[in-house]
Amino acid sequence: MRSDNRPPLILTVGAIAGLLFLHLPILLIFLYAFTTDERTYQFPPPGLTTQWFAVAWNRADIWPPLYLSLKVAALSTVMALILGTLCAAAMARTRFFGRDQISLLIILPIALPGIITGMSLRSAFSIMDIPFSTWTILMGHATFCIVIVFNNAVARFRRLSGSIVEASMDLGANGFQTFRHVILPNLGSALLAGGMLAFALSFDEVIVTTFTAGQQSTLPIWMLNELVRPRQRPVTNVVAIVVFVTTFVPILIAYYLTRGGSETAGGGK
Repeated sequence: MRSDNRPPLILTVGAIAGLLFLHLPILLIFLYAFTTDERTYQFPPPGLTTQWFAVAWNRADIWPPLYLSLKVAALSTVMALILGTLCAAAMARTRFFGRDQISLLIILPIALPGIITGMSLRSAFSIMDIPFSTWTILMGHATFCIVIVFNNAVARFRRLSGSIVEASMDLGANGFQTFRHVILPNLGSALLAGGMLAFALSFDEVIVTTFTAGQQSTLPIWMLNELVRPRQRPVTNVVAIVVFVTTFVPILIAYYLTRGGSETAGGGK
């Protein structure tokens, strides 16, 4: 009989193998951002240099996609915070016929393959004669960003007792004051986590953006084009590091805000 809580050796080896399988390719991206060879990915790299970071900084074709990605991610996050919170309040605080079915419809976009969402949006824009622009990308990203915020907010709403809202009203607070001073402070960490995760997922979205961007290019699409027609491959890896950091930090913060399990940060996306 084991006298400690250490896992069996086979489980330890399996866990390490799984982590290496998941994260070793990411480490290779970091490694090849410093290689001196700009054409091939030979291992080990023939040499290491930091010159590609300066090259990437001075590449004029990188900045417009970066600005567009940040703009779309910020706007889609704001839209998701507003609409996702309203949907969560309606689903968690009221009872009506078909509520469960409507909740399923709200979270359905995050379960659908991105290519299905992208194709359906592109068809809808064509039928309605809506030209492709930043707003079409924004509407595409909102389909899953709203779900991210909704999942976090509805979980927190279900933890709130209805009596605190009634007590606020009994003390003379109106609806806005109750929301501002009672509901919003209790929702704060859930909304912050949902917003950060929505921003991260929007910033690195590729599939839906491909169908809704038209001739525009976000940073992930720029990277995809660079991989198809390689030019200074280490620069693409440098940009990949920027995308990694930009998405990893909000996801990490969202994880720590929801690690108690009370919220559902991500809900599967």
